[in-house]
Amino acid sequence: MAVKIFIKRRVMGKESIELSLLLQKLRGLTLNQPGYVSGETLKRIDRNDEWMVISTWRSVEDWNRWVNDDRRRVVQAEIDALLGTETEYAIYE
Repeated sequence: MAVKIFIKRRVMGKESIELSLLLQKLRGLTLNQPGYVSGETLKRIDRNDEWMVISTWRSVEDWNRWVNDDRRRVVQAEIDALLGTETEYAIYE
């Protein structure tokens, strides 16, 4: 069953550009992953410090394989270091 992953990040203004570049890098890696269906990145307009990525995967197993991929972990560590906090994930079916 397909799953949607909601990935929330909080970012201050000056870090937005660097976050955008890291998310593009992560998206490039994601495009070739088995089970990846689609994704979109949203920047909240009523509160400019929040970004949401909505990612769709064929199954939770496909998502879990991607979450544990070493290449993804390296980029995600860069994102968390930039933001000074861990990224929040929520999985829905």
